[in-house]
Amino acid sequence: MPTPLIIDTDTAQDDCVALLVGLLDPTADLRAITMVAGNIGFDRQVHNAFLTLNAADRLGRVPIHLGCRRPLTRPWVSAEDVHGDGSGGLSVPTLAGEPEAEHAVDALVRIAAERPGEVTVVCIGPLTNIAAACLRDPDFVTNVRQLYVMGGSNNGRGNITAAAEFNFYVDPEAAKAVFAAGFDITVVPWTPLTLQRAVFGDPTLERIAALDTPLSRFFLRVCAATLDFDRRRGIDGTTHPDSLTTALLLHPELLTSTGRYHVDVETAGELTRGYSAMSWGIHGLEPNARVVEDIDAEAFRDYLISVLATPTAPPHAMYVDGAVVEPGPE
Repeated sequence: MPTPLIIDTDTAQDDCVALLVGLLDPTADLRAITMVAGNIGFDRQVHNAFLTLNAADRLGRVPIHLGCRRPLTRPWVSAEDVHGDGSGGLSVPTLAGEPEAEHAVDALVRIAAERPGEVTVVCIGPLTNIAAACLRDPDFVTNVRQLYVMGGSNNGRGNITAAAEFNFYVDPEAAKAVFAAGFDITVVPWTPLTLQRAVFGDPTLERIAALDTPLSRFFLRVCAATLDFDRRRGIDGTTHPDSLTTALLLHPELLTSTGRYHVDVETAGELTRGYSAMSWGIHGLEPNARVVEDIDAEAFRDYLISVLATPTAPPHAMYVDGAVVEPGPE
């Protein structure tokens, strides 16, 4: 039976790939996409979500709900220096779709309440919408089956500061509140997991290019800016923590090691804002999350390549600087 899920996202680069997983994997029942302020400008994130639906030929099948446009208490922080516009300059006509009128927080609360204990939320952006949903409805915590959270580092380095991973850094108050709320949480951290197991180097990128499908071409374009950024900083490939998070929910056989940790997030530190303190059981703290420690990296690469091999017929042409790069039937 397909897994019911919602993807809460700040759509840029690998967020787009994560959406492809949720849209195209037959084991997924994607009920909604909810948007949260994160990687790039909010309106561009929304455009990228519709762009991804178009690439997957799933326009009109999954609703997109607009959520919190800023963190709970702080100004928004961008990652546009990493991702550019998040889609390699791709665009589609405005008629590609319109978001739902219902706010993302209301949609999260409603969908979870309609089927208590069934729906998992895959959180691949800052946790603002999730924290707000807890405030909106105290039963949200128990109505949700579980959270799969891409964020933090397991006692390792950050990617926006020396201490912090981007999603937790942008809204540390939201992250702290979510881990204290009582959810069943699985965490997919930036380090060491992503940097050791979810980087696609040249051999994998060449396999993806050889597919020559609309989805493989879409992948290579939306990941190009981040690939260039990462390579200039010593990471030799594209990074895929968001699609990994979605894949691990749908295919737990990819997991090879997890641990129970008490996870808390620093909100007050001058140098450590957003730092995720993951206590591994020797500090007298009750575990509140399962943290992924290792995966079958080769199987994950093969899985994602199989998703990108899926034949699709995007209903709208996609453009870069006004020139068609992916024709559509229109």
